[in-house]
Amino acid sequence: MQIQVLVPGCPKCRETEKVVGDVIAESGADAAVEKVTDVMQIAGYGVFTTSAVVVDGEVRLVGRVPGREDVKSWIRD
Repeated sequence: MQIQVLVPGCPKCRETEKVVGDVIAESGADAAVEKVTDVMQIAGYGVFTTSAVVVDGEVRLVGRVPGREDVKSWIRD
């Protein structure tokens, strides 16, 4: 599983990165988490409001910090 956290650096973005990283670490899921900060790369996903999360190439969350249950559901899908 490939998870990309699209976060240019705002406080909301840092919290998104932390929540995703913590849940992945706690679950032991086989997932690679990549932090994407390049605005052009983020826009390439059609995302213009951050923070955002992409799971296996699919945008799963835009414009808010995910809850722990959100991340857990992505792992189970």
